[in-house]
Amino acid sequence: MAIITNVSLVTVYVTDQTAAKQWYIDKLGFVETSDVTMGEGGFRWVTVAQPDHPELEVTLMLPGPPLDEGMATAVSRALADGTMGGLGLRTEDCHKAYEELTAKGVEFVQPPSERPYGVEAVARDNSGNWLVLVERREFDPATADWSTPEGD
Repeated sequence: MAIITNVSLVTVYVTDQTAAKQWYIDKLGFVETSDVTMGEGGFRWVTVAQPDHPELEVTLMLPGPPLDEGMATAVSRALADGTMGGLGLRTEDCHKAYEELTAKGVEFVQPPSERPYGVEAVARDNSGNWLVLVERREFDPATADWSTPEGD
């Protein structure tokens, strides 16, 4: 029996928790799983989840405590520069997801592109985090062609 059964929480740093929560709900179709303020300092805990997979919550966290000041500053700078990592999101049809999300106002930095592992598109959320949409296909990493296609 495994001690750990699954990943249940991931953190995405955001610039505004209310705006980020609304973006994930309105643009990606996620649902709110919690939004509570705790303690005298007003620490706010905000989580969302993809409705078909509520076992994996995404915490929308401001860069601050429990991070130290230096790390919070670095995370804030990465968000402002648009260089912060984010989430990998699986889709059954990357081209269709790209069209639907573009129609909802999602900003893509890369349209759907062929990769050895499937079709991939890259978007940004409203805080600047990268979101990678992937339509997976079976492949052998040892024999896959990892060269970048022209134009990517």
